Amino acid sequence: MNPNPGPNPGSTPGATAPGDPVDAIIEQWAAVRPDLDTRAMEVFGRIYRLARTMGDRMEKAYARFGISRGEFDVLATLRRAGEPYTLSPRQLSATLMLTTGGMTGRLDKLERAGLLRRSPDPHDRRGLQVTLTDEGFRLIDEAVGAGLDVQTEALHASLTGEQAGQLAGLLRELLAGTARADR
Repeated sequence: MNPNPGPNPGSTPGATAPGDPVDAIIEQWAAVRPDLDTRAMEVFGRIYRLARTMGDRMEKAYARFGISRGEFDVLATLRRAGEPYTLSPRQLSATLMLTTGGMTGRLDKLERAGLLRRSPDPHDRRGLQVTLTDEGFRLIDEAVGAGLDVQTEALHASLTGEQAGQLAGLLRELLAGTARADR
């Protein structure tokens, strides 16, 4: 930790956007602990708040289709898998970082809704495979479009295309760095 880091680049002084709740938190820390370099808090605090805000918006977008964000994730994972839109429950759990119990609940609900079906795995007598139904295919294609509309609207309300590309690149580097640190 740098004992006297000076002003944080991108913090309230000289910022182009109006102050936000994170700026208020940073100002409070600066008043009581001016020795702290709070740049990481600024970045991760905003990422957290963005994730929560956009998560709520995405939940509303998917609710129009009768699914939650978690159910969207299952259907989208099957859709992205390509033809025949089939994965094992284990593959789905690993991709979505869910326990098998959590995955079972989602699969039960989506199967009851007719959006996917489970069947025996022809290559493993003990295994199952999960396949997107025609109705699930139709629904996920509509839902992904609606979700992207919400995300695109939020992005373009604040950033230019060039800025969005720069931010995506910086976040990719940050994510890769945090993943390396976890190894």
